[in-house]
Amino acid sequence: MDIVHDTAAHRFHVDVEGHRAVLDYTLRDAVMTITHTGVPEAIGGRGIAGELVRTALETARREGWKVVPRCPYAAAYLRRHPEYRDLS
Repeated sequence: MDIVHDTAAHRFHVDVEGHRAVLDYTLRDAVMTITHTGVPEAIGGRGIAGELVRTALETARREGWKVVPRCPYAAAYLRRHPEYRDLS
């Protein structure tokens, strides 16, 4: 998956079969707040949302940011993946 990080828009996105999946976040004082993860139904069920969240978390780790998951999907992902607990 070729996930793009648009730093100006505070968004990660990937285009699949003409549909765009996104993860939106805010960034303040080295804290990434994940506000929305969206995958169109036409491309759902392929693990795309998980890859978006994983990419965002890996970016946060690399940049030294903490993460606050306001998006229910991102919060559930963090609960299922204890390897990212150091980011909260």
